[in-house]
Parts: sequence; structure tokens; C-alpha cells
Amino acid sequence: MALELADGTLFTTQGTEDERHTVRVLGKDGAVKAETTDCPAVHGEAAAAPGASTDTVMAGCENGPVIYRDGTFHKVAVADAYARSGNLAGSERSPIVLGDYKVDEDAEQERPTRVALFDTRDGSHRLVDLGSSYWFRSLARGPEGEALVLTYDGKLNVIDVESGKVVRKTDVIQPWEEKTDWQEAGPAIKVAGSSAYVTDAQNKKLHAVDLTKGEVAKTIDLPQTPVELAVVTGKPGAPAREEKAHGHVSHKGHDHAHDDAAPSAGAPADAGGHGGPGR
Repeated sequence: MALELADGTLFTTQGTEDERHTVRVLGKDGAVKAETTDCPAVHGEAAAAPGASTDTVMAGCENGPVIYRDGTFHKVAVADAYARSGNLAGSERSPIVLGDYKVDEDAEQERPTRVALFDTRDGSHRLVDLGSSYWFRSLARGPEGEALVLTYDGKLNVIDVESGKVVRKTDVIQPWEEKTDWQEAGPAIKVAGSSAYVTDAQNKKLHAVDLTKGEVAKTIDLPQTPVELAVVTGKPGAPAREEKAHGHVSHKGHDHAHDDAAPSAGAPADAGGHGGPGR
């Protein structure tokens, strides 16, 4: 994957289909500005609130993610020898990144009930057990940076990322379960403004959830089974940030809902990807 940051540097991974563990930030001249090799099976990225001098970006690994902040990589210390977080959701409003958390290296299809909240300020993390599983299209962020997770019980969980508390559960769709083949249609969630849009693949419906009221505001019948979901607002995926010292405005916006997409700066990632959720 490759992602241009606001200062013109390039956040990128290195490796092959067989082995990848390196994440680099390259200068405009191609020189390595920062690097870590401690990210086995690197897969997935998300941006959080920017640091003091650079964008803040997290990359998922199989032994805890890595954070790029203020020109340096930092490792998130996890207790589990295998702790994969390859599906990440960030917000410009929050220094905390929402991620999945898988601990069974041998599982054909792990169905975790815990999500992780990774704090990019100090590399700490908190695990939140939702009591129901989810999949790679279940994660999103709300307008104030709150974490959103659509679980198998059909509920949309709203998590306060600072406290780690589930502050609301909204019934949106009927109970569901990820298919054995991850490419089969299943629920997806995207957010625009104060609305979360949730697909119900089984019943060919689209639900608009009012995040302020915590209720389904509208339901639309779809002519076909929804597989992918994208929300277009006519506005940039993230606000522009003025670089006054250089006399110009640079744009940045990157959000990773699926752990094999590679978005460009200024546009949110599409959840479809091309390599699967990488179990």
C-alpha cells in the first residue's frame, strides 16, 4: 500500500505476497525518512488525528500494530504472541484508532467479539468485548470520532473511545453471520455526517441510522443484493489543513475500512479492496 501524507512524504509498505514486514516513510526524493521492520504480515492502515509535526498513521501487523507519529515509528505492545489487527478505522477527530483483534493464528475463520482501541499518543491499547462477533466491513467512525461496530446480533455499537465504554446499542438489521466465503455479500457500514448507512444484504435493504438519536431514520428497499458500499457527499474525505509556513494548503484524508485497500490522499478508502480480509 502507499499513502501520500500532508507534507508530501509517502507512507508505504515493502514486501511480497510471501513475506512482508517493513513499513517506510519516503521523502519527496525517495530517501527513507523513517522505517520499521517489526510489522510481520503488514496489512491495513488508518490515519488518526495528526501529531505535532506530521500526520499520524497506523499499520496493522500480526504482533501488534505500528504507529507513525512525528517522524518516528512506534510499536504497540500487546500481551498476546499473535495479535492481528488488520482492519482499522481512524478519525481526524481522535488520536485513537479502532481495530479488530484476532489471536488465533491457526483459525480458518476467527470470529472475535473483542475490538481494540489503539491510542496513537502513547502506544497503549484497550480491548472492548462486545459480546457478539463482527467482520471486516463492520468498523466505522462517527462524526465526533466515536467508534462504531456492527455486530452479528444486528446491533450498531457506539463506543466512547476515551473510556472504552459502549454508550449505545441500536437495533438496525436482523441477526446475521459472516459467510464461510468472505466474498459473499454481507452487511457493510459507512458514515457521512451524523448518519450511518448500513446495508442488509440478506433482505436487500439500506438503513440510514441517525447517530444523534440512536435510531433508524429511514429504510430503502434495494433492487439487487448490496455487496459494496460507498457514500458520496461532494466534499473531501477529510478537511484541508493549512501549511502556513509554506504558504499553501495541503489536503489529507485517509480512512481504512478494509485491510487491503490502498487509498490516495484526500479520498476515503473503499471497503472492497482486492485481497480479502486476510485471515
